[in-house]
Amino acid sequence: MTDRLQALSDAGVSIWLDDLSRERIETGNLAELIKDKHVVGVTTNPTIFAGAISNGERYDEQVRKLVADGADVTKVIFELTTDDVRNGCDVMQPVYESTKADGRVSIEVEPSLANDTEGTIASAQQLWQAVDRPNVYIKIPATEEGLPAITAAIAQGINVNVTLIFSVERYRGVMDAYLTGLEQARDAGLDLGKIFSVASFFVSRVDTEVDRRLDEIGSDEAKALRGKAAVANAVLAYAAYEEVIGGDRWKQLAEAGANPQRPLWASTGVKNPDYPDTLYVTDLVVADTVNTMPEKTLDAFADHGEVEGDAVTGKGEEAQALFDRLSAVGIDLDDVFRVLEEEGVDKFKKSWDELVATVEKQMEQAE
Repeated sequence: MTDRLQALSDAGVSIWLDDLSRERIETGNLAELIKDKHVVGVTTNPTIFAGAISNGERYDEQVRKLVADGADVTKVIFELTTDDVRNGCDVMQPVYESTKADGRVSIEVEPSLANDTEGTIASAQQLWQAVDRPNVYIKIPATEEGLPAITAAIAQGINVNVTLIFSVERYRGVMDAYLTGLEQARDAGLDLGKIFSVASFFVSRVDTEVDRRLDEIGSDEAKALRGKAAVANAVLAYAAYEEVIGGDRWKQLAEAGANPQRPLWASTGVKNPDYPDTLYVTDLVVADTVNTMPEKTLDAFADHGEVEGDAVTGKGEEAQALFDRLSAVGIDLDDVFRVLEEEGVDKFKKSWDELVATVEKQMEQAE
C-alpha cells in the first residue's frame, strides 16, 4: 500500500495538523499521528480550542479550580490553552530534537490586538514565557500593525508563526520584518541558530473570494478562471521567497547562522466541493515548506493524494499570466486582498468571541 503522506514528506513538505485538543494529547492520538501519519507540527486557533473545550470533560476539573481561585474568563482561557500547547510541545519534543525546524505547536496572540503593535508584542512575550518551550510558535497576524511586532518578537528570540497573509505584497513586508528582527537579534548578540519562523500564506480563501467575483461577472472567460487564483497566488509568493533568500541581505544572515522563514500553506482545506479535496496540497508541493491541514484533508491525502514532484518552482510566469487574465476580466486583486485581510481579522476576533462564550458557559457550570 502506498504511503502517500510519506511521499509528501519525502518531497520536503512538513505535514502539520491544524487541530489540537486535550483529548488528542491525553489519549495518545497526537503521538499516533506523528508515528503513523508523518505529522510533525500542530497549529491552533481560538475556534479549535472552543471545539475542544466544549466537547467532553477533560477541562472541567481545571476550570472548576480556576473559578474557585477567582479567575476571570481571560485568565481561564490563558491557562487552558497554554497548558494544552505546552503539553503538545512535549509530545512533539522528539520531532523537535531531531529536526529543530519542526516539532512545533503554534498559539495565537489575543485577536483583539491585531491592530495594536505594542499590545501584540506584550501578548507574544506573555505566551512565550507561559508556554516555556523552545518548540512553541507564537502566531502574530500580518496586519500593518503586526509587522513591527514580528520584528520585535524575533529580535527578542521569540519564535513566530506569522498568520493571515493573503497578498504577495504583504508577504514581502513579512519577510522584511523577519530579516530586520534577525539583524537586531544578531546585533544584540543572540544566537540566530535558535530563532525560527514560518510565514502562513492563506490559500483557499483566495479562491472563495475570487470565484464569487468571477461568478458575478458571469462571462465564459471569467468562469473558466474559477479555482485557479489561490494556487497562482501561492506560486507567486514562493517566487518572492526565492528572490529574498537569493539576495545578499539574507546570505549575510545565513552566514551568521540564521534559519530561513519557511513558507507555510494555511487554509488548505477545500471549501468548494466541486474541487479535488487535496487540491491545495498536491498543487503546492515544494521542498522546505509546511502544509498545515485539517484532519479531513490529511485523511483525504493519505487515501488518494498524489505527489507529482515539485509543483511550484519555476511557475511564476505562468501564475503571473493567470493574474493578468483575472485583471483583464475585471477582478481587482488589490481589493480582493484588502477584503480578505479585513475579513480575516474579523474572523480572528469572532473566533475569540466564540472561545470566550464557550469558556464562560463552562465556568457557569463549574460554579
